[in-house]
Amino acid sequence: MPRLEFGAAIDAAVAEAMARDPRIVVLGEDVHSIRATLFARFGPQRVLAAPISEAAFMGAAVGAAMGGLRPVAELMLVDFVGSCLDALLNHASKVAGFTAGEWSVPLVVRAACGGGYGDGGQHEQALWGLLAGIPGLAVVVPSTPADAHGLMLAALRCDGPVVFLEHKLLSRSWLDFMGRGGRETVSFDVPPDGVEAEVAPGVEVPIGKAVVRRPGAHLTIASLAVGVHRALAAATGLARDGIECEVLDLRTVRPLDRETVAASVRRTGRLLVVDEDYREFGLSGELAATVLEAGLAPRFARVCVEGTIPFARHLEDAALPGVSRIDAAARALAG
Repeated sequence: MPRLEFGAAIDAAVAEAMARDPRIVVLGEDVHSIRATLFARFGPQRVLAAPISEAAFMGAAVGAAMGGLRPVAELMLVDFVGSCLDALLNHASKVAGFTAGEWSVPLVVRAACGGGYGDGGQHEQALWGLLAGIPGLAVVVPSTPADAHGLMLAALRCDGPVVFLEHKLLSRSWLDFMGRGGRETVSFDVPPDGVEAEVAPGVEVPIGKAVVRRPGAHLTIASLAVGVHRALAAATGLARDGIECEVLDLRTVRPLDRETVAASVRRTGRLLVVDEDYREFGLSGELAATVLEAGLAPRFARVCVEGTIPFARHLEDAALPGVSRIDAAARALAG
């Protein structure tokens, strides 16, 4: 199997699907450069550069999907969803429901997310909780190149809208971009197993299915994207002191694999949620409700972003759910 970096694994999935299905097109800002390999292979009729107007090209993508195409709309940063939220909130997500399934919107929105490199709270948000709160949208957040490849293949087969989020610390192209402009001396908290790995071409990963990355008996740590790798690092240190953590990679926020979460917590009796999204009214609270509704009463804790992500690096590091915060919360939860 070839070894691919995270972003290249996603591009390979898009290319594979475009070769198979002529209805798939890519559109967005600067796609001729950031998706140069796709542009070189498929040309300007299928890789379409859009003006810097998220509202315009997202609205066009919704209409194109209803008209028979299967667009991949490149939002660049998920923070910019505020400029085009109407297209997702009031149109893409509701068309199938309003028409009793007669119309569909097979749209994939691809966007980068996440912090850890000093770009502040307008460019480093996760926002998967906000998007997953919209009925009709699927929200996918992989943590490995293989899952990124397989989940993108699955997303491109969906007949409804999918938001596909890739954490910037997992993508070499994003890391190269973020290392410019005076950041040459900045070190990034990058998990090597997430950035590059073996990828099996053509193998889909089902949307809505979590996976156990590390088994453990004493507590469950549930997370996404970079949080999975930080949880694994924390679990290694905790194991030296006899605390065995089960690390659960959710992979998708909506649909949420509630059965796997409940089964893990049933085994361990404790749940720690590591979530780079906002603490209040988000994924961590939904997971707490999930285990309670399953009839469980575990000890519960969460490590999340409490407020606006600061620009200052030392404050940003303290605000994000890093290994030290995970370690401390797990130790407190394990007693």
